Amino acid sequence: MKQAMPSLPASCFLAQTAIACNNIKMKHVPALTDPSLTTFYLAENEIAKIPAHTFLGLPNLEWLALSKNKLDTQGLHPHAFKNLTWLKYLNLDRNSLSTVPAWPDSQQELQLNDNLLQGLQRSSFQGVVTESVLKGSHSLSMLVFNNSRLQEDQLAPRAWIDLPPQGLQCLMLHHSLIECISGYMFAHMKPGLGFLHLSHNRLRADGVHGMSFHGLRASLAELLLDHNHLQAIPRGHLGLKGLQVHDSNRISAHLENNLIDQRHIIPTAFSCSQASERGPPAPAGEEGS
Repeated sequence: MKQAMPSLPASCFLAQTAIACNNIKMKHVPALTDPSLTTFYLAENEIAKIPAHTFLGLPNLEWLALSKNKLDTQGLHPHAFKNLTWLKYLNLDRNSLSTVPAWPDSQQELQLNDNLLQGLQRSSFQGVVTESVLKGSHSLSMLVFNNSRLQEDQLAPRAWIDLPPQGLQCLMLHHSLIECISGYMFAHMKPGLGFLHLSHNRLRADGVHGMSFHGLRASLAELLLDHNHLQAIPRGHLGLKGLQVHDSNRISAHLENNLIDQRHIIPTAFSCSQASERGPPAPAGEEGS
């Protein structure tokens, strides 16, 4: 166990390489200097501002949980995570962020569920850690933007163009207001996404055309389009040769709870599927998130 630190509230839990200060009505991140600290839980507090040098004394931090606070884009300094060159997991769920913050090249998973994102443009992923944040983020494997109120005109065709081609494996956009997927949005990705989750949106059949999933033909193993407004199997779906069958009865293309008349599904709609037991990665959990 660590010894108590003067800048930490007494209710914080201290372990050898971790500190947990969840749900203690904390209003700011305490100033700490501890190169051995790798995990810092600050979920369910009242933190509204994170200045530029907040984490300067924690250079080896790998896991940072800031979900359920009061952060907005003005309160989160663009340089807040600049020195965290070992950071792998960052949870910013349930705040009030309107833009995607910059993060270091080491980042593997970013969670931004339940925020107020105003759109995803190419500039959303350009920041201060490198000239273009995602251009150097070769470790990033998962982006999670569920419940972020994104609309169809806020998902730019070139939004992901600076993503490293071999990096991102899973993109989650559940519970938003997306009505269409622009053509060639994922065309630069090689080998491409393995898991694309678009459940609980407003997708229509005419909003998903033949080129919407171009670039994912061989790689996509799971496509979630359930709980949308589709009246037919999207044309772009028919060319996805990488979709897998998890068992004899369940395919990894989910289209349930749409407006599709099953009598009009052609027999060859899923003929490209192959047997596999591959499953999607699950977002990492945290205490108090």
